[in-house]
Amino acid sequence: MSGSLNKIMLIGHLGDDVKIHHFEGGGSIGRFPLATNESYTKKDTGEKVTETEWHNIVVRNKVAEICLKYLSKGDRIYIEGKIKTRKWKSEDGSDRYTTEINVDQFTFLNTKKISESQNSINEDPKTENQDLPF
Repeated sequence: MSGSLNKIMLIGHLGDDVKIHHFEGGGSIGRFPLATNESYTKKDTGEKVTETEWHNIVVRNKVAEICLKYLSKGDRIYIEGKIKTRKWKSEDGSDRYTTEINVDQFTFLNTKKISESQNSINEDPKTENQDLPF
């Protein structure tokens, strides 16, 4: 294979609510931490161990607005994206690096806000057949 590939797929839980920043030109960027877990049993002790890996997730523009509206801490999401390492200067002037996942596609697996919307739609007979707003 002569080319290269930068693709990541994650299923995890939000570690915090989506934080969004709006730009003057109308664009926006959203960020949130995503936790993925790996569980295994130690052979020598039989102890079950769960290790958590944290990922810095970045969403832009319309996707950022959708995530802000529907996601909250603890929600489960599937994302596809690219790994990017960004360089920045700290307050003391030293170079710092952070690795982020820039999202291309996503699917909400379960969210509190959508569940609440579905419950209120099902309780109101006038809106029973209406679609959710996304």
